[in-house]
Amino acid sequence: MNPLNLPAYNCKLRQEPEKTLIFDPFRKKYVVLTPEEWVRQHFLHWLVNHKGYPLGLIAVETALKYIKMNKRADAIVYSNTGKPQMIIECKAPEVKISQDAFDQIARYNYSFGVKFLAVTNGMQHYCCRMKEDTESWQFLEEFPDYQHLSIL
Repeated sequence: MNPLNLPAYNCKLRQEPEKTLIFDPFRKKYVVLTPEEWVRQHFLHWLVNHKGYPLGLIAVETALKYIKMNKRADAIVYSNTGKPQMIIECKAPEVKISQDAFDQIARYNYSFGVKFLAVTNGMQHYCCRMKEDTESWQFLEEFPDYQHLSIL
């Protein structure tokens, strides 16, 4: 896999006859290594090890319903009281982050009602927060540390 605009980490890879697997510490199992999974594991590792996000408060591949359709959010960050705080959408590095990605994650937010949305392709990372007074999304210049999620 190609290098990303994220710190490298010592991931556990396992080769099977027709596929490579990567260990996912959030799901506690090996999963198929796709470009999107490569981004997800690096991005979540960065959140945990560099931004102070508790590993135990991040859920991966969280099921949700949107207009009677079953969907999955790439990752959800929860508060220590179990309230969803952030939805994260991961794209493969070659996928350009566009308005479509933000529309997708905003649709997912109908099920959760979080204050923060994040989109990454491993090369570019965007985070926005809901401005409660105007009910509009404001892009943040810097990705927030976990301790600041409840303050912002």
